[in-house]
Amino acid sequence: MTSKKSAGPKSKSGKKQAKSSQAAPAKQVGAKPGRQADSPENAPAIPKARTPEAPAVSPALDRADRERLLAGTHHDPHTVLGAHPVPGGVAFRVFRPHAEAVTVVFEDVRAELRDNGEGFFSGLLPLAEVPAYRLLVSYDGTEHETEDPYRFLPTLGELDLHLLGEGRHEELWQALGSRVLTQQGVTGTRFAVWAPNARGVRVAGGFDFWDATGFPMRSLGSSGVWELFVPGVGEGELYKFEITRPDGSRTLRADPMARRTEVPPATSSIVDVSRHEWGDAEWLAHRADRPVHEAPFSVYEVHLPSWRPGLTYRQLAEQLPAYVGDLGFTHVELMPVAEHPFGGSWGYQVTGFYAPTARLGTPDDFKYLVDKLHQAGIGVLMDWVPAHFPRDEWALAEFDGRPLYEHGDPLRAAHPDWGTLEFDFGRREVRNFLVANAVYWCEEFHIDGLRVDAVASMLYLDYSREDGQWTPNEFGGRENLDAVAFLQEMNATVYRRCPGVVTIAEESTAWDGVTRPTHHKGPSGFGGLGFGLKWNMGWMHDSLAYMSHEPVHRKYHHHEMTFSMVYAYSENYVLPISHDEVVHGKRSLVSKMPGDWWQQRANLRAYLAFMWAHPGKQLLFMGQEFAQGAEWSEAHGPDWWLLDPAYGAESEHRGVRDLVRDLNTAYRATPALWERDTDPAGFEWIVGDAAEDNVFAFLRRDAEGGPLLCVANLSPLVRHDYRLGVPDDVPAWHETLNTDLGRYGGGDIANQDTVKPEPQPWHGRPASIRLTLPPLATVWLRPA
Repeated sequence: MTSKKSAGPKSKSGKKQAKSSQAAPAKQVGAKPGRQADSPENAPAIPKARTPEAPAVSPALDRADRERLLAGTHHDPHTVLGAHPVPGGVAFRVFRPHAEAVTVVFEDVRAELRDNGEGFFSGLLPLAEVPAYRLLVSYDGTEHETEDPYRFLPTLGELDLHLLGEGRHEELWQALGSRVLTQQGVTGTRFAVWAPNARGVRVAGGFDFWDATGFPMRSLGSSGVWELFVPGVGEGELYKFEITRPDGSRTLRADPMARRTEVPPATSSIVDVSRHEWGDAEWLAHRADRPVHEAPFSVYEVHLPSWRPGLTYRQLAEQLPAYVGDLGFTHVELMPVAEHPFGGSWGYQVTGFYAPTARLGTPDDFKYLVDKLHQAGIGVLMDWVPAHFPRDEWALAEFDGRPLYEHGDPLRAAHPDWGTLEFDFGRREVRNFLVANAVYWCEEFHIDGLRVDAVASMLYLDYSREDGQWTPNEFGGRENLDAVAFLQEMNATVYRRCPGVVTIAEESTAWDGVTRPTHHKGPSGFGGLGFGLKWNMGWMHDSLAYMSHEPVHRKYHHHEMTFSMVYAYSENYVLPISHDEVVHGKRSLVSKMPGDWWQQRANLRAYLAFMWAHPGKQLLFMGQEFAQGAEWSEAHGPDWWLLDPAYGAESEHRGVRDLVRDLNTAYRATPALWERDTDPAGFEWIVGDAAEDNVFAFLRRDAEGGPLLCVANLSPLVRHDYRLGVPDDVPAWHETLNTDLGRYGGGDIANQDTVKPEPQPWHGRPASIRLTLPPLATVWLRPA
């Protein structure tokens, strides 16, 4: 045995070669549990020399530890692997399956370890303290110099573990998953995963040729977290976790916290490092200047993979902001971008909750797209899916061998509609996973709003379930109290941490208080869910039902267009014409309209102008802005060829798109259409019961009382000198928008001149005006 100063034989490299000493097998004396080798300045003090009372011990592992390491069931490999002070010096133990030889190297010392078989190597050096050493590992005659993963301290501190245990780690992505960092002066990747039911966890990847045997992770106590720092592993490395389940079987799983994934159908996680430099500081600085419910908010819904099929995030960044900006929408809403294995799910069956889909590029590429949209003055909303997840065996389902992310009760776990699994919202770690995920998208990707999918399926225990398939809550009700608490926590956390961000509920029932603050209880006894906005599914169904009728029958369905105003101020609403309404047998928006092609387009134009004037925000799915006749399909996206000048009917489709542009322009310039969206004083019916005429007329008012008059004639007749009651404080009105204009594809019937009120009372008002109402058209008028 030689130390640095002893005179020993030199190796070919010129370094002194030391043979490790071995004593007769004896009971092993190791470091205390939880202690591991550190850099010299932090190493625990050990005796400077051997004493008769402390004879040298064998550094080799005992059989029990060997078997547990080989089986992948060792909960704390750092206590037995690496370098540890023992009587007689420092014991080095290395587990490198398939290695031919392992040598410890520090300063100018090389000490070859004894091969103990089955990939285990050990040696005892007469040192007073643990050195900052490296390993030379030989495979097939090739020698590799590397750091020993088992000489590093845990990368998670007490605060991290405390917050994890409480289910309150709001930056969970900083603590779990893979993260490139420098530990004790060495750069590598920290892997951490929550798997409390596992008997053991190992990490597999390209760096170990997908043989996880030699990279067991340590359990960090009652937290259920397993952790390992692997030096030398960096950005771009593929990996998964090999989990030994309670029954002893093994499963290879993608990282639930992975921030980057392989392109489906490949399923590995990828170590990611962000290098994007944001250029949207001005956007973020002013995002919270005006409450969203008092601001213009018109949304273009986009399925990124099919908007322009084949484009990457960066290519989309060159086209989408320009297109949306030209049409005047204030926001885009992206159908789920989180990673999903099956493209036909449109992104609604998520396996990688922390990773943008790799189909279109890297996470930084997606940040680039968001950045460009912000720089163009366009907000970015994202569909978020916390209700359920698919059953893929490499993802979240029974992640560590038992129900973990899903509910333990099979009836509560199985989603009856989609063949998926529902999250266990009552488990604090699962709530933490989802709440932190909402924060993650807003903070790491600068997302301006989360549209939360399928809220109704979360709120009700009996959702799509028959009697006997569900169990009432502790009060005997059908409400999922765990889901209510989760949604309240998520909304409260997002609004606290992310000023200017809005959360939007796709909630299809009459649940009380979806957009009420969480601390305000309603008649049902529940606090509000805390969302900023809610999709108005009732308005959507009723209004589309009305429009689908032939005009001659519409007088019998007049209430379908007026009923929404009975409850318009019960929540803060978005009026959604989404992908769900123009796919799979539902027909496109223009194809829902009755009549010939001219009448269909006229109906569509009138409907859009009615929608833009109705209280609430607007959302329109891609392709509907230019009257695409075919249903949407994720396989090919919008029919852009309809806008090709070489196509004979191009002007008819372009006319509808021009109207959408003008609607957005007029909308943004008219505070009456958005400033008092949630205030009943911002709306007045002029006539809401003209069923025989198929006419609807109402006023919208801004915060100062300034009006806009909207009149929709949804009959095919021109109505001349149609009298409407108006306020007597407006000296004259002029037409600011007319969906029948020739440039939109209409008949060009308009009110060209300023319209002055007459002192004839009408509709309960002191004055009235006479208008020419074009057929199947909506007109807007403002004070001249």
